[in-house]
Amino acid sequence: MQLLQLFERVPRFLRSFYFLTTLGFLVWMFVFDSNDLFKQYDMYAKWRELQGEKEYYLKNIDLVKKDRAELLSSPELLEKFAREKYIMKRPGEDVFMLVPQAAQ
Repeated sequence: MQLLQLFERVPRFLRSFYFLTTLGFLVWMFVFDSNDLFKQYDMYAKWRELQGEKEYYLKNIDLVKKDRAELLSSPELLEKFAREKYIMKRPGEDVFMLVPQAAQ
């Protein structure tokens, strides 16, 4: 009898078939579905991270294109770049590299 009285105190629209079906559907879609709310949030966060990486790489591509154009326009700069970056030398030259000693 107590349970029946408690059931009667719940508003009628909350006991309707359509409300309960809609509530069940929403719970299923937001919690149990393979594309639930948590996965959607994770995918959005990953997308934002990838957008940031895209901006970084586009900026670096422009910088590399500028450096490449600079190097190809001047043989002196090309030689300087090869000597500094790839430790290249002319025949008959000796190259000495000073490497800082690691802190002990």
